[in-house]
Amino acid sequence: MISERLKMNGYDVLARILKREGVEFISAFPLQHLIEACAKIGIRPIICRQERAGVNIADGFSRISNGRKFGVFTMQHGPGAENCFAGVAQAYADSVPMLVLPGGEPLSRHGVSPTFEAIQNFQHVTKWAAKINKVAFIPDMMRRALVQMKNGHPGPVMLEMPADVMSAEYPSEEIEYTPVLKKTSAAASEDVRDLVSMILKSSNPIIVAGQGVLYSEATQRLVEFAELAQIPVMTTLAGKSAFPEDHKLSLGTGGLSRTLMVKRFLETTDFAVGVGTSFTRNIFTTPMPEGIAMGQVTNCAEDLSKDYKVDFGAVGDVNLVLQQMIEEYKSQNGPQVRGGQDVVGRLVKVRAEFEAEWEPSHTSDEVPVSPYRVFRELQNSFDVAKTIITHDSGYPRDQLVPMWKSLSPRGYIGWGKSTQLGYGLGLAIGAKLAAPEKHVINIMGEAAFGMSGLDLETAVRSEIPILTVVLNNSVMTNYNNHMPEATKIFRSNKLGGNYAKIAEGLGAYSERVENPHELKGAIKRVQNANQEGRPALLEVISKVEHNVSK
Repeated sequence: MISERLKMNGYDVLARILKREGVEFISAFPLQHLIEACAKIGIRPIICRQERAGVNIADGFSRISNGRKFGVFTMQHGPGAENCFAGVAQAYADSVPMLVLPGGEPLSRHGVSPTFEAIQNFQHVTKWAAKINKVAFIPDMMRRALVQMKNGHPGPVMLEMPADVMSAEYPSEEIEYTPVLKKTSAAASEDVRDLVSMILKSSNPIIVAGQGVLYSEATQRLVEFAELAQIPVMTTLAGKSAFPEDHKLSLGTGGLSRTLMVKRFLETTDFAVGVGTSFTRNIFTTPMPEGIAMGQVTNCAEDLSKDYKVDFGAVGDVNLVLQQMIEEYKSQNGPQVRGGQDVVGRLVKVRAEFEAEWEPSHTSDEVPVSPYRVFRELQNSFDVAKTIITHDSGYPRDQLVPMWKSLSPRGYIGWGKSTQLGYGLGLAIGAKLAAPEKHVINIMGEAAFGMSGLDLETAVRSEIPILTVVLNNSVMTNYNNHMPEATKIFRSNKLGGNYAKIAEGLGAYSERVENPHELKGAIKRVQNANQEGRPALLEVISKVEHNVSK
């Protein structure tokens, strides 16, 4: 129980509750009086260049922290709230727990056109949304918000702050508030028993690991179960890094693009077990084969059989359920590993075929530079186990995902159920705030840079040393297929700019590379800049590359 004796308004009360919840920074854009209230008690404000990026920063922080610490974004009412919609919608689509605190018009203006009320407009892209209607209710409202945010299916929550309510004096000298705890539970034992029994009966089971594995920090138990049952593991786009991709049972990642291992093993599986995934049908998720048996482990009952008929479901925290599955497997099969088909041997052959197919692209000396050569040079230059990488929408995502081997949990930030262009830069800033000891890389195209690139200055001003790699091929790749006449007559797919010079003007260290043989040295220099505390941008004049692994 917290007890503080002082004279406070609503902003002061809310700031002190955030402090007791362990919040160390808020991303924000003024005018918002909560910024000053937080700063007074040691909560650092990160002032972004535009609201969408601020939401993205909070998003990246929450993901890397697995929700144990959560990102907070606050902004002014009206245009500030309006401009952050895309960021909140993306976080909702990708199940990210964060707290959004928009300002609000005085209560006397609510319902008066054209007043913008955030909760009315954001209710379909938040897990929970409410308005503070009395200053005395702030502790109760915060408790309700954070219970929703911390438990069950992850997602953003919103608490709107009307100006007159928040500026009112708090009616007590004491704040009664106890920090909210996350509650977890195991699954029903009979559900686990039936799921494991089906695994043992199956000839070619496969595990599909989603980001629920990451949020529950269950990678170690997933590895243990996969090894015990000799089941190959693929990850979803959001779940990439939940299973080490150098493991002998790793199939890699499936999304809009996927590894050959994912493709081949899905073709032969007779039982797909989703662990920490909603099995959502989406253009950016690899579809499950028709006609196979399916199992699902999720902390949200609403996800069971949502898009696919699930024959065996277990509802509970992924980490706890995996422990149940390990114990149940040993009970039914003894301590020995699963016998039968040589899964590892098959995987070795397919992986060798996949790597041989793409090796020429990874080592290409082409000018302009192949994106695949860039990925290889980055992977060889960084300690991947101590690196976090993300990407922007489009080809940077589709080309990177199958090729980059994630080795540790949250070594990659995946997204794709919505595709907000320019998302990756804010994610990278938030990731670095959550894990300052890690290298953080964001890969984006020039179209994405145009959406959010000025927030590189936020990283500079806030001394957050991330690396941004811009793949500049001077076009919006493949958009000519969607607008052939506009492209032919008006060159509507063309883009221009020198992004290294822009970055230099924003205060970052920058280089421009036009030849693949320049990459290694340039990467070393941007690494050195990061180590000195400077954000860096590496612009690579790249090939228009349509080839993607599917």
